[in-house]
This record gives sequence, C-alpha cells and structure tokens, in this order.
Amino acid sequence: MKSNVRKLYLIRFFASLIPAYVIERLFWESRGMTIQMVTSTEIIYAVAIVLLEVPSGILADKWSRKQMLLLSACLYAAELLILVFAHTFWHFAAAILLAGVSRSASSGAENALLYDSLLAEGRAENYEKVLGRMNALDLTSALLAALIGGWLAGIFKLELHYWLSIGSVLIVVGVAATLTEVRSDAADEDCAKLAPLDYLRASIRFFRANADVRSIVFTGMVIGSSVSFLYEFWQIYLSRLAVPTAYFGLFSASIMLLGIPGNLLAHRLLSRYGARPLLLAATLLASAGFFYAAFVHHVTSLGAMLLTSLAAGIAEPVASGYVHRRIDSDMRATIDSFQSLGQNAVLAAASFGFGLASARFDVFGGYGFIGALCAGYFIWQVSAARGRIE
Repeated sequence: MKSNVRKLYLIRFFASLIPAYVIERLFWESRGMTIQMVTSTEIIYAVAIVLLEVPSGILADKWSRKQMLLLSACLYAAELLILVFAHTFWHFAAAILLAGVSRSASSGAENALLYDSLLAEGRAENYEKVLGRMNALDLTSALLAALIGGWLAGIFKLELHYWLSIGSVLIVVGVAATLTEVRSDAADEDCAKLAPLDYLRASIRFFRANADVRSIVFTGMVIGSSVSFLYEFWQIYLSRLAVPTAYFGLFSASIMLLGIPGNLLAHRLLSRYGARPLLLAATLLASAGFFYAAFVHHVTSLGAMLLTSLAAGIAEPVASGYVHRRIDSDMRATIDSFQSLGQNAVLAAASFGFGLASARFDVFGGYGFIGALCAGYFIWQVSAARGRIE
C-alpha cells in the first residue's frame, strides 16, 4: 500500500510535467482559436465530465480504480497528440472532449485509491496531509514545466512543447500499469450486490441526508470552478497588460508556488479553524482577487491573482477530506465523482457568463464576472449561516 502512495506521487508529478501548458493559449491563438472558441471548448469539456463523471466513478468502484487511472493516462496522451496536429476548431474540440473523458476517468478513482491505500496502512487520518503533498508536488512539477516551457518558447517552435508533454504522459501510463488495487473483502461483496443505479440512488441519499456535506462540497465547487478561469486565461490577461512573453514562465511558476503553501498547510489550518470558516475565507479571497484583476489593469493585479491561487490551494484538500471521512469504501469513487461533476457543472454554467462578459469587455470583464460569482456565493452562505443561528 505504501508503494501505491509513492506511485500516485509519481503519477501526479509526470502528469503535471507538461511544458505545453505554459504556451497553450498562445499556441491555440496561433492556430486561429479566439477567446469565444476557447470558452466553447471549456463547455464541451465540462459537459463531457457532467455526463461521464458519475458513470466513471461507478465503474471505478465496481471494476477497478487502477484500470480507470490507466485508461485516463492513455486518453491524456491521445489528447496531446491530437493538439499537435490541430488546425480547426473541431480538432481542438475533439482533443478537449478526450480531456474531459480522461479527467472523469481519473478524478474519483485517484482519491478513492489514495484514501483506501492509507486506510489499509492505518493512516487514514493523514489523508488531507498526503493529498496536500500530492497537490504540492503537482504544482512543483507544473512550475518546473512552466520554467522549461518558457525557456523553450524563445528558442524552438511551440510544437516541441507538446512532443515533450506526450513523453511525460507516457511515463504516467507506465507507472499506472504497476499500481495495486486496494479493496477489502466486505467492499468487494457490497460492490457485487449493487447495480449501477443503486450507486446513483445511494449517492443522492447520502447528499440529501448530510446538509453539512452539501454546503462544504458546493463551496469547494465554486472555488475550484472559479480558479479554473485564472489558470486558463492568465496568458491572455498578461498579453493585454503588454507583459513580455519571456516573463510568462516566471508568472506561471509564481502561480504554482503560491498554491504549494496552501496545500501543505491545509491540514494544519483545518485542525485549528475548521472546514467551513476556511472555505468561506478562501471564497472571499478569490472574489477579491478576481475583482482587483478586473478593475485594476496594472502589474499589481498579478499579485491579486496569485492570492487567488493560494485560496484554491487551501480549499481542495479540505473539501475532499471532509467528504471522504464520511463515506464507505464501496462508494468512495462514486461520491467523489459527484463532487467533481458538480464542480464542472458550475464551470459549464460560469463559462457562459465568462464568455459573454469577455466578448464585451475582453478578459477583464470575464474576471469581473467570476469575482461577482464568488462574492454572491459568499454573501449567500453567510446569510444562510446567520439564518440557521437565529
């Protein structure tokens, strides 16, 4: 089981060692992709996850979490290969569709395999700590890839970034193939008894019966979907501020660096302040960061964007751990998939508003819309909490 945890660390590292991401939007724009086209592919991505997230979670619980992670890695490599040769909107749309399928295949399976591996070792209480470290390693790898990608962009054609990225993902395929499936005999018996629809009904009953879980999960969804727009469009934002391309790698690295302390400290902050106050504070911080970036078109806006990355780093392990401590092993991937499904449903809905605001006010308007979304949710949650107290 310890081997599983180490291999999951390796998978996270090489899955994020993708130099293509630092020049992704510039590469897409050079192939004729506008902001509106990019937001359309984001909707395709989110819809694919909404449709497949829960079925893939059920499949991971009933069949194999290891095999779902392996399938995800293979689809990831295929996505990057398509992008190398993409020249029309539909090429990019096909690649992003594969990305959605790949993401849905791995999201519930990875966290479920991690938690059950720790549970088998008697270390389940360290879940947030280990997940935070995995996320920090993820960000460190992405930081390294950003620095490499930024350096390569000034020397070679952008296609090279994608070929190097494909090589990194092929390592993920190899490591995923060596994972060990973890499942207790009791969980195997429960999985054998349950039909796919039983998983769906049980998941719905779980969320209906646990109002506190619904609140925590939805807050995590709002933060996670909102920060996606920061990660996807910061390159365009920097270009609008006339920041030289040579500094893109440095800024990307800074985003990753600010996410690392959030993930590493999340378990300590959780024990001191509790999940709900932490997530509400992260929502408020994200709202302030997006508003500042939207209305202050200055290099200081980059600092506000970095604080938003810090907020997101705190939120993910806290929300995930809150859910996993309250579910059984035989439903772990399915419930986790519901959480990811909801986040991407919020992402799909927010993409419409972001696209419309960007069409009228460029990327600044899009970030203003996301800031308003986070602020509105924060006010709603605080008002609801006061109502319960009264």
